[in-house]
Amino acid sequence: MNEELDWTKFSRTVVIDARLEKVMDSWMSQAQLEKFFLKEAKFYKNGVQKEAEERIELGDSYEFSWYGTDFTSTGEVLANDHSNHLRFSFLTCVVDVECVEEHGYAVLNLTQSKIPTDDESKLRYYVECTRGWTFYLTNLKSILEGGLDLRNKDDRFQRVINT
Repeated sequence: MNEELDWTKFSRTVVIDARLEKVMDSWMSQAQLEKFFLKEAKFYKNGVQKEAEERIELGDSYEFSWYGTDFTSTGEVLANDHSNHLRFSFLTCVVDVECVEEHGYAVLNLTQSKIPTDDESKLRYYVECTRGWTFYLTNLKSILEGGLDLRNKDDRFQRVINT
């Protein structure tokens, strides 16, 4: 167990009792992302905002905001095969979302990579994002399996684990 931690990337995997298509659809539009992940997602094609239900495409840019914080993030869709893989820039990093079907379940793997290795980036992009993605993937599982939306949507509560 003398393996050194790779601070440049991490992965989180969740098993969801849902069809692969339904899991991946959760990532494919503003309206779907706002159901489990974001307070607001805006996608743009050539500078023009897309409709809430319109599917995202390679090259689209985005603006994300979350409950419980005034932080916003912008980036770009880097890959989208519309079946089981999505890649987008996120902060200074890259996020890959991949889903496969296994034993009747959808197995979603999220990898955040290209994390800078200075101390501030290790804390901000490795530690904090690991915590955040763990929660949001758990929330996706809860919602798709008929459970509750676990997010705190009351902005009077800041920086709690469910924002």
